[in-house]
Amino acid sequence: MSKTLQGWSRRRFLGAAGGAAGLLILNDARSARSYRANEKLRVAAVGIGGMGAWNLAHFAGENVEFLGRAMLITPSSQPVMTGEDIVALCDVDERPTDRLVPGKRNPASETFARYPRAKRYRDYRVMLEEMDDQIDAVVVSTPDHLHAPISLAAMRRGKHVYCEKPGAHSVAEGRLMAEVAAEKGVATQLGTQIHASENYRRVIELLRSGAIGTVEECHIWPRGAGVEPTDRPTDTPPVPEGFHWDLFLGATKERPYHPVYSRGCGGNWQRWWDFGCGNLGNMAGHFFNLAFWALDLRHPLSVEAEGPRPHPETTPAQLHVRYRFPARGAQPPVTLTWTHGSQPPEIFARNTFPDWAWGVFRGSEGMLLVNYDRWMLWPESKFARFVPPAPSIPPSIGMTLSQSAEWMAAYRSLPADRRVAEVGHRLEWVNACKTGSPTACHFGYSSRIMEAIHLGAVAYRAGTRLDWDAANLRVTNAPHANALLARTYRPGWGM
Repeated sequence: MSKTLQGWSRRRFLGAAGGAAGLLILNDARSARSYRANEKLRVAAVGIGGMGAWNLAHFAGENVEFLGRAMLITPSSQPVMTGEDIVALCDVDERPTDRLVPGKRNPASETFARYPRAKRYRDYRVMLEEMDDQIDAVVVSTPDHLHAPISLAAMRRGKHVYCEKPGAHSVAEGRLMAEVAAEKGVATQLGTQIHASENYRRVIELLRSGAIGTVEECHIWPRGAGVEPTDRPTDTPPVPEGFHWDLFLGATKERPYHPVYSRGCGGNWQRWWDFGCGNLGNMAGHFFNLAFWALDLRHPLSVEAEGPRPHPETTPAQLHVRYRFPARGAQPPVTLTWTHGSQPPEIFARNTFPDWAWGVFRGSEGMLLVNYDRWMLWPESKFARFVPPAPSIPPSIGMTLSQSAEWMAAYRSLPADRRVAEVGHRLEWVNACKTGSPTACHFGYSSRIMEAIHLGAVAYRAGTRLDWDAANLRVTNAPHANALLARTYRPGWGM
């Protein structure tokens, strides 16, 4: 077992897991100061290009003219900010737009320009040190390998944290994030915004009502394949002026700069194990969220993965992962699978499901097909006269808050429920920072999803089934796999 994992005792695990027991459990925000009516939250953001710019537009209540499916932002010619105060911005890429690769989405340079009053940084550690008493909350929208180091540094200073998914870059990091959030009593939220949707609530009500009987399996197939693995580049081009490579690496072990690692330089960090987790890390946070919520999943008993021969540097284009979970109260054991790539899992291959369905719950009496915006009972003929149960799960508190957001109309390209989810999920966190009200995807809950994602990656890279001892954070049947549960950090970036 690695030195990182040796620090985890059964007592510490159970303390962290206790906060994860229920859906809407939020530790009271002991570190939160009192807010006067209409007082604004002082927000700092780390990672402000791409998804970071999208997040900031929400938290600032910015009257952008269009927020499309590709999450592109068109600023208003007369910008108005009706949301929170953006007091600090931090990004490792300070290059002007004309020096970036064409097509870069919402570059950091444009975000810096849209918030001229915010203090500008390139190193989040310096930002937190210099502005400690001027920051209430931190938004983390960086590549995956920086999610936990930044979130932990902020929470340890008593800051509330909103972090993009997956939220951690190893099994151990997810556990640690849950523990520190509980210890500090801060409001946290993972960026799995569809959790706030009404459609997800209707799906869960169907399952709880017994519409398809006892649920035995859940299968997820987002269809899109990854990129074929490639070796680490051997050439060492110069680091572009204004791009701070050492800060991009952060806690990750050192390697020479190359543009293939950064989207702003024309590459994609997500497909490299040191920085991301491929399609599994990119999208499973959204899809697993529904399964974990609906089936009350916690920690799997075993995890198996199949795919092409593991590459030491990059993630696979095709992957199939199978999780087996124990019984939960009256619910029997259940299997959850994840598949990405063009080859469908067996249940999709056997049935002529509509193309929009990325998920299927299989029960003893039928199946339930799902995506973000709709559901369908299957086979259709069997359920032709089915009457859904009356709604019983309360809407997200963000739903009410989002209705008053003046810029909701910016989501012209999205269904109404998705508009509410995008806005409401973020406002739910803002409200929690100020009042101590619940967030649905706090780190106590979402760390379980982080753990499942990374256990899938560990099973694939280790080339073996994992028998998982969740209480002691270890693989019992394949000791060599334990080395992949945590990662090594560079000096000065310790966890």
